[in-house]
Amino acid sequence: MLKNLKLGAKFNLLLLLIFIGGIAISGFALSAMLERSAQNEVTSQALILLETMNAVRDYTSTQVNPELAPRLETEAEFLPQTVPAYSATEVFAKFSSKSEYQNFFYKEATLNPTNQRDRADPDETKLVERFRQEPDRKELQGFRTLDSGINLFYVARPLAVTKESCLRCHSTPENAPKSQLTTYGRDNGFGWKLNEIVAAQIISVPASEIVNNARRSLFLILGIIGGIFALAILLVDFLLRKTVVKPLKKMSRTAQDVSTGNMQAEFEHDSSDEIGVLAASFNRMKLSLKMAMDMLDGGGN
Repeated sequence: MLKNLKLGAKFNLLLLLIFIGGIAISGFALSAMLERSAQNEVTSQALILLETMNAVRDYTSTQVNPELAPRLETEAEFLPQTVPAYSATEVFAKFSSKSEYQNFFYKEATLNPTNQRDRADPDETKLVERFRQEPDRKELQGFRTLDSGINLFYVARPLAVTKESCLRCHSTPENAPKSQLTTYGRDNGFGWKLNEIVAAQIISVPASEIVNNARRSLFLILGIIGGIFALAILLVDFLLRKTVVKPLKKMSRTAQDVSTGNMQAEFEHDSSDEIGVLAASFNRMKLSLKMAMDMLDGGGN
């Protein structure tokens, strides 16, 4: 098939293949780069929020709890403000109540929680169980999709019982403050052990918008690269036609005229490139052919 194509068509085919290959390679490289950039962006958002929640937990544990803990024995109702998990959850709920942050989620998903709003769902339970099976693992990251179709990126970290003081509320109902039993009952949140991983701290941030922005950027950049490639190919095609294909066509017509006996046909090419060298060689060959034919004609007379 290629043998039947003219030189210009072959050049165009080669340039088209270069164009398609360049766009494909550029698209693959840019897609990988933008995907990594998008994941870095959502990871950064998640980690900042996670560290903020840890700061709230630490503040509650070191400054709020010591002030309110004595009242647990005298109050009729339990004071959840003494619990770091409660404080972090409430602060984040205030944050996510704003419309622009409504798809951000924070949860200290617990297998056997005192407050049932912290109970782990099936997916969260799998994360907690994985941390329990791999106690050296400090973090898990991944994507999950809500029933509403929203794509979320999550960062999860294990939560273990690291202080003896935590066991007062979570070892047995007999050791727990009476106000806790009054508020939450005796059936949940007990049986915890020191250094046991009981929950996963999970922060989820929306990834759809960032991923869509990355895709839009990919298409925009590919469009720009495609335009540059197209202009470059058109320019190369124009130069090839002007400097190679057109002179060769003219030389071919001249050679055809000479082959039919028209020794007056000339091919002039004033450049010193390969086409110019070929033109000079062709003219010398034509001159030699003319001299040979003249000699044959003279010998015949």
